[in-house]
Amino acid sequence: MRDAVRPTLLALLAAAIWLGAPSNADAQFPKKLKDRVKQAAENETLNQVDRMIRNGVACAFHDLACIQKAHESGEDVYLTDEDGKPVVDEDGHTVDDPDKAARILGKEPGAGPGALPGQNAQTNLDFEAGESTIVGADYAEDNLGDFPRRFDLISGSFDVIDWEGRRYLRALSNGVFAIVLPEELPEKFTLETAVSIQHGNGWVAITPGRAYNTRPRDFRGSAVMVRFAKAGLDAIRNGGPVAMTQHDHDIVRTRVAPLQVMADGDHMKVYLDHHRVANVPNAVFPRSDTLFVAVSSASEDYPILLGPIRIAGGGADLYHRLAREGRVATRGILFDVNSDAIKIESAPTLEEIGTMLQDHPDLRISIEGHTDSDGEEAFNRELSERRAASVKRYLVETYEIDPSRLETAGFGESRPVASNDTPEGKQKNRRVELVRL
Repeated sequence: MRDAVRPTLLALLAAAIWLGAPSNADAQFPKKLKDRVKQAAENETLNQVDRMIRNGVACAFHDLACIQKAHESGEDVYLTDEDGKPVVDEDGHTVDDPDKAARILGKEPGAGPGALPGQNAQTNLDFEAGESTIVGADYAEDNLGDFPRRFDLISGSFDVIDWEGRRYLRALSNGVFAIVLPEELPEKFTLETAVSIQHGNGWVAITPGRAYNTRPRDFRGSAVMVRFAKAGLDAIRNGGPVAMTQHDHDIVRTRVAPLQVMADGDHMKVYLDHHRVANVPNAVFPRSDTLFVAVSSASEDYPILLGPIRIAGGGADLYHRLAREGRVATRGILFDVNSDAIKIESAPTLEEIGTMLQDHPDLRISIEGHTDSDGEEAFNRELSERRAASVKRYLVETYEIDPSRLETAGFGESRPVASNDTPEGKQKNRRVELVRL
């Protein structure tokens, strides 16, 4: 809505420059002009609010059913307080995000007398990363400023950057690139990355066929979609259902938000910032050996960032795999670089392990840490030992597992399961293994 204000302000400012500096006879002219510019901006904002109230749908900030219905109908929505008064932000604009409205009103997000049974239920923490890495692209082997060697550029301007100590793929224009897989995507797979979008019209889409910014555009089906203010599964050429959830745009504007996808056949779930934004039992996402990533409304002033991309195949239930094989490698437990501090993204995998141990009180396991070959061998061995101990401590403290049921060991880089010459191989070697005792 702010862009609509700019023509009026620019016209007034241009008039000020054309008229030049004020004469001594009219020393008050600059102040008057400044007041007029301010008043014009305020009037334009009021007009925008008035248009929204006349043409949009009013929903109480806690009435999620009303908000969802309006979005599904394609109508603009503005939120009100409990007395029916429009909620406006610090710029005087109406608000359509219920959590933001709640914060403005000094309420707990999701709170309010109009909340319905089942709203805000905790159903978002069920993501489980696949164990078998198909693609692991962290840009570590790429030169800064280059396009990643692991991907195929189709169109647009992209480069690898370092921002706040981490590497990202930056998009500077509309574009699309392909991720060629070493095998066809399995029926059960997960995809993990992170996204930042600066422009209000910006978006990132992931599809198994050509759908955007490329020829031929022959794909018809579901797209994993992240927009500036909504995310989920979108339908390309009416292929499949639309399941898009509104989110506070600050989630992707002010930081790089984790994006996760979990698929099992036609059932697909999408998570943004660790919140589930789509849960679709009948997605249309045919398996292929190539994924296409498209971006829109990216520029030097409004770049789009993509974090490391990991695509992995799913597997059988952890307990049954452990019972059958005696040893299971988990790659969903992540640590800070050169540290034993466990990342928050590890919670789903740790929950699966903790729940398994609670459900099977006679089970005893050894937790083994492994690293890739980067760094000194002695440091890697000591690091892997500390990481194994950190996992044990987490399970004991969080799930109240008897410490006597858990042993730990660290082997550093001494037991690789893949070549350390490729990013995919290194990612396979960075793992925590569970061994049945």
